Amino acid sequence: MNKSSLFMKIAGFIVTFLTTITILMLSIRLLITPIFAKIEYRVPGFPEDPFGFTLEDRLLWSEPSIQYLVNTKGIRFLEELSFVNGEPVFNERELSHMQDVKRVVTGMRFGLLSAMLLILIFTILAIKGGWRQLLLRSFLQGAWILIGLIVAILVFVSLNFENLFSWFHQLFFESGTWRFYTSDTLIRLFPIRFWRDAFIFVGVLSVLISGSIILSVRKQAF
Repeated sequence: MNKSSLFMKIAGFIVTFLTTITILMLSIRLLITPIFAKIEYRVPGFPEDPFGFTLEDRLLWSEPSIQYLVNTKGIRFLEELSFVNGEPVFNERELSHMQDVKRVVTGMRFGLLSAMLLILIFTILAIKGGWRQLLLRSFLQGAWILIGLIVAILVFVSLNFENLFSWFHQLFFESGTWRFYTSDTLIRLFPIRFWRDAFIFVGVLSVLISGSIILSVRKQAF
């Protein structure tokens, strides 16, 4: 195997990997908008807050909570939020966790931009180097891999979402820092049902994007 062939083979593996994670991270990024919460709160059967938050309350306090994760503001953005009685919307434990979540989201956003830039670079190299079909096959493989992964995750969601939710948090956060009382604002705004539906949203969107890629490139890849 000459150096050119070896480079193309390695590039193909890299593009396959980048395609998989880019679609997934893009789907997660599209989730992190107030729009999802606005729709989710109105889904029939969404649990009411046993401590008294109305739909309007949830809409009011969820929006800055989500915006904080993707804006350039510090934690004071959330610290300054208060209820009409003057009490802070979030306690210290919640604020600390939101800082942790923002670090993870910021890292993911950086990873998404980096992956997209690398895909662009490999695309330019493929066009100039004459290995466009290999590039398209890599896109195809990455999309199929993600579909398989998402199907497995969605099956797990349907069988035991709470364990999956716990494993996810253990992977990214220190033990105990992500557990809250049911009376805490974060749980009242984002109960377990919210996160179950969020996982489903990311899964379905990822499959749709992957399917679009497959339909777009399959005839040209071979």
